[in-house]
Amino acid sequence: MSGIQKVFMTVMLVLATLMVMDAAHAERIKDIASIAGVRNNQLIGYGIVVGLDGSGDQTTQTPFTVQSIINMLAGMGVNLPPGTSLQLKNVAAVMVTSSLPPFARSGQQIDITVSSMGNAKSLRGGTLVMTPLKGADGNIYAMAQGNVVVSGAGAAAAGSKVTVNHLAVGRIAGGATVEREVLTPLGEGAYVYFDLNDSNFGTMQLMVEAINRVVPGAATASDGRQVKIQAPVNVDERVSFLGRIENIQVTPQAMSAKVIINARTGSVVMNQSVTLDNCAVAHGNLSVTVTAENAVSQPAPLSGGQTVVTPTAQIEVKQEGGALLNVRGGVNLAEVVKALNAIGANPQDLIAILQAMKSSGALRAELEII
Repeated sequence: MSGIQKVFMTVMLVLATLMVMDAAHAERIKDIASIAGVRNNQLIGYGIVVGLDGSGDQTTQTPFTVQSIINMLAGMGVNLPPGTSLQLKNVAAVMVTSSLPPFARSGQQIDITVSSMGNAKSLRGGTLVMTPLKGADGNIYAMAQGNVVVSGAGAAAAGSKVTVNHLAVGRIAGGATVEREVLTPLGEGAYVYFDLNDSNFGTMQLMVEAINRVVPGAATASDGRQVKIQAPVNVDERVSFLGRIENIQVTPQAMSAKVIINARTGSVVMNQSVTLDNCAVAHGNLSVTVTAENAVSQPAPLSGGQTVVTPTAQIEVKQEGGALLNVRGGVNLAEVVKALNAIGANPQDLIAILQAMKSSGALRAELEII
């Protein structure tokens, strides 16, 4: 192989590597955007789970469960005498929720979630009786029924209790049958609209350019979230056209720098755009220790006194020296994490430090607390 051929092969290898690296960062349009109007619809219903092994609602505390059973039996021709007191242990009142997917047809099976709304200990082994599921407009769109599957277990004896996972919520795979269809339009007239999952003008521009390379002049941006695409009017051609559009590769622009803090769990998550300027941080821990001891006071013999237990407490307050640390600025996520780890703070302390950094202008990111 000549020298020119070696250089050519090397250049081709580098170009192929760059193409693979670029493709690895590219995403399909269907992963970063959705067709306007194509959406799920939430369904909800009130039902009864029967067949529980003594772990159902305590009917004296959940009167709606008894009322539901009486109404259900009346619908089946069983009339109970007025004032009848039902002591049921194998029945639980539940809320049934589901999501009706777009283009769902009558007879299609969808998954449902069954959640106890009373004081049932467990729904394990129960059966959901026929429950209508309604949409936001009050119409019935599905009917649910089936055996509840609970991903958990529990045992109790002699005052001790062990529970694995959550026993008051279960699922039924394919537990509801679609009874009413929801019309899902694919665009308006000659146009179809795609909405970005996250508004970004840079990503929108790249998306428009990528679509126009496949279908010249078909796409125009409405704003930073929505793009309007001219599509065939014929339904068959439009479905095929949307299939092509959804699989076009687009490399999204980097999102704005953001740090998400969960104040309840102490979790801190930041994206790759976060940077940090040089700053100094003083960090110290204040610990309070309380030790309680019981001292016994014994009276002298034949004195007629009583033995007295006197509690004594020792309180110690200790504050560790807060060293002033110089945190070097980072230009990427790895260096930011390295700089923050140098402080040695726990997640709760890190939240306060990040808030102070943001106030001082050292943290180059939007701080969001959830």
